[in-house]
Amino acid sequence: MTAPLTPPPPPHDQSSHQAWQVPPPAGEAAGEPGEYGQYGQDGPGMKTELREGAVIALVVAVSGVLLGLLWLWLAPHVPLVGDQSGKSWAVYLKDSEGEQAAGVDGTFTLLALAFGFVSAVAVFLWRRRGGVPLVVALGVGGLLASVLAWRLGTWLGPEQDVIAHAKAVGKGVTFSAPLKLGAKGALLAWSLSALVVHLGLTALFGPRDPEPPYEDVPYAAPPE
Repeated sequence: MTAPLTPPPPPHDQSSHQAWQVPPPAGEAAGEPGEYGQYGQDGPGMKTELREGAVIALVVAVSGVLLGLLWLWLAPHVPLVGDQSGKSWAVYLKDSEGEQAAGVDGTFTLLALAFGFVSAVAVFLWRRRGGVPLVVALGVGGLLASVLAWRLGTWLGPEQDVIAHAKAVGKGVTFSAPLKLGAKGALLAWSLSALVVHLGLTALFGPRDPEPPYEDVPYAAPPE
């Protein structure tokens, strides 16, 4: 007598217990950098970010030399004139109503804002993502660059001793005043511009967090 055949058990359906996997973006499966850059979605790591931040701060700070030279070249000159009374000398503004002094501060501020914009765009195009080390590097580097530009422009500009300069050129002869930065708040223009532009670019074009995976839940028909 032959024993009845037992039907095999149905295959175990694991679809309801496995989460639907999101396929990696095109290019990343082959080891190529995707929208998150060459380090992937999780970033390069804190040590690498700190090292890159130090390099960014150094490069930005050194570029302050160019800002100082442009400021010296583009800033308006403040005309002075010397007058001698006996053995004493006095120096006066040739044009007491002139706005050259305000133009000196304005030129530095506008140039610093432009340099901050360029540096922020360059850093974003290089890294394609944000990060605290990058933001701090832009801020610190911009401040150091502004201080370097200010001191360099002052050093390369007209002579600081206006009395000696007046004596050298003679009584009644017009000469340029020393290059000075009256509004010290202009030293923050580079940093503020770089931070705002970099944060804006990161918010608009930076990588987005991936959407949570969907679970493959079996469809249940509504009760009749």
